[in-house]
Amino acid sequence: MKKTLLGLSIAAALVSLPSFAEVRINGFASIVGGQTLDDDDTLYGYDNDFNMEQESKFALQVSADLQERLSATAQVIARGENDFDAEFEWAYLTYEISDNSQLSAGKMRIPFYRYSDFLDVGYAYRWVRPPQSVYNLSFTTYEGLSYLHNSTLGDWDSALQLMYGAVNDDIVAVTNNDAAELNDTLGVNWTLSRDWFTARVAYFMSEASIDVSNSAQLTSLLNGLDGYGLSEQRQDLEIEEDDAYFAAIGFGVDYNNFLFDAEYTQFEVEDSILAKQRQYYASVGYRIDDWTVHFTYENNDDENDSSELNTIPAQIQTPNGPINVSTNPSDPNAPLLRDATNFVLLSQRAESNTYTIGARYNFHPSAAFKIDVSRFDDDITNTEVELVSMGVDLVF
Repeated sequence: MKKTLLGLSIAAALVSLPSFAEVRINGFASIVGGQTLDDDDTLYGYDNDFNMEQESKFALQVSADLQERLSATAQVIARGENDFDAEFEWAYLTYEISDNSQLSAGKMRIPFYRYSDFLDVGYAYRWVRPPQSVYNLSFTTYEGLSYLHNSTLGDWDSALQLMYGAVNDDIVAVTNNDAAELNDTLGVNWTLSRDWFTARVAYFMSEASIDVSNSAQLTSLLNGLDGYGLSEQRQDLEIEEDDAYFAAIGFGVDYNNFLFDAEYTQFEVEDSILAKQRQYYASVGYRIDDWTVHFTYENNDDENDSSELNTIPAQIQTPNGPINVSTNPSDPNAPLLRDATNFVLLSQRAESNTYTIGARYNFHPSAAFKIDVSRFDDDITNTEVELVSMGVDLVF
């Protein structure tokens, strides 16, 4: 079970709270199952065998008012994909500077998306899962500081959040399990709302380092460049203290019974093997008593810039004349490192469209049943995968 030192400290503090502290315990859960409709198809961790562990989860959140404007919050979550091993998702302290502003320190959710703050609370949105073309980053928390200021601008409600911190976790980057460090992560998100309309913009920048040693192909390629003394070209591929940014814009409409949500995001680690990611979704919904029906379209487009191709020389000059920059210097017919590099860069290309229709039924004041049918179209391989998902979300 993973626990940060801060999480353990807050947990210990909550256990030994003085009698005047007000403690609140809340929880939420999702029991989700799904399967693809064709043999050998996989999507979001599901295959053709019905699975109820992949996205099921249970969580408890403990909040304590320590008086004098200070509070502590810890959230423990157990996910089915991790064999329901419990771990601290959040653990932080908050100090209310004024009635309109507060400062938090600890392990918190990175506010990348509109639904970031309640990303795990399925009861808070209409889908079985948020649109995965956009909500696709494999890390969601950071350790650091957050400043939140709420105000009014005329008839608009404003929420401005600043954050600073770092991420040190295993993420999905080159492989499914790469050790990553995102240092000096600085970001801002600003939400404006009025009556039935909400708009949000966000921007984050960081210094990214990702260990790619789990990829034998990329490791061999980098070592090959070293062997020819092509250190500059190596630096353009490896992910070592490279500038990274994440940008997002979105808005939502909740007018009478009509719902509309859309978000667009971009993510890039500059001077690295990773492709620039662009994605968006648009979703419409309509409430009919306790039912909500909806349709969502998603688009994903990942691609390295064409200027990154052919940057490795085909030959280099030596005292004995030109030699091929190849994957095997002892074999004159071996593939060129330039071609191998181009292949790796082009393999980062991704382009897809996803269509989802679904329904939500609030059968209880604290619980909802959902069912989604999704079709994922891969424009690179010209293949499609269909997935049926259903589940119950509850809060308590």
